[in-house]
Amino acid sequence: MLKKRSVVLSGHATSVALEAEFWALLDRLAEAEGLSGAALLARIDANRGRRPLASACRLAALTEAMRRPAD
Repeated sequence: MLKKRSVVLSGHATSVALEAEFWALLDRLAEAEGLSGAALLARIDANRGRRPLASACRLAALTEAMRRPAD
């Protein structure tokens, strides 16, 4: 099931719907890098190119999962 979070990116309100497992990985990444969830999403947004935001978030989460195995 998808969980939706709302955030303001580049001055525009938007929402991102991802599976809970991806949100958990993104939360872990944000914490590890000392960022808020919104700041992490802003960074992902700034670097995603033409890729949809949800896809870019999933790829960031997968990268985190491969870099840092679960505790």
